[in-house]
Amino acid sequence: MPTLESEVLRLQTFAEENDDPDVLERFEKFRLFLTSMPAPYFPVTVLQNSIKMTTEPPRGIKANLKRTYADLSDEKLDDCKKPEIYKRLLFGLSFFHALSQERRKFGPLGFNNVYEFNDSDLETSMQMLRMFLDEQDDIPWDSLNYMTGEINYGGRVTDHWDLRCLMEMLKKFYCLDALDEGYIFDDEGVYYCPKADRWQDYIDYIDSLPLVDNPSVFGLSSNANISY
Repeated sequence: MPTLESEVLRLQTFAEENDDPDVLERFEKFRLFLTSMPAPYFPVTVLQNSIKMTTEPPRGIKANLKRTYADLSDEKLDDCKKPEIYKRLLFGLSFFHALSQERRKFGPLGFNNVYEFNDSDLETSMQMLRMFLDEQDDIPWDSLNYMTGEINYGGRVTDHWDLRCLMEMLKKFYCLDALDEGYIFDDEGVYYCPKADRWQDYIDYIDSLPLVDNPSVFGLSSNANISY
């Protein structure tokens, strides 16, 4: 790190003191790309002289769903032998992923421990969902719940009660009732799987969702916001 810092300063000094047009032209095209985890020993002067970019998980259910569906398309939604069932269960899975991430903000009211659920958990679960629907005539609910809850997401969970909570959340989205059009995800009826044929229909519905999430969608009382 000290060597990096001195090298960056040397390049800056070289550019400021050099009058050769050819050298200056080459230097203007020069770029140094650095990738780093958060580290206290990273040189502050390098950060100050850099353009910084970070990737953070989206905040809120609406933002989570929008990020998930930004990577999808009509072709991907129809890429299943049971497209209608796949679309509804996929939306439920995406909603479950958003809930799992957002529960962390409530601290011990959400989960006893903090877990870093990420996009790879969701992507693997999507592939499994498509595979199960393509290969099985009947929907294997038990297998879907076990592989998604116990393996993909539950593999990160170290507390027994957190795993039980996670599994109960998932059962709300991976069940026979979830295929009905009138099935809702919360007591107030704000969140549900929309009747949609195209990718844009899902985007329009997600855009209509509230920015602030009511604790009831997490199965928590309004007092949870006080703790948050």
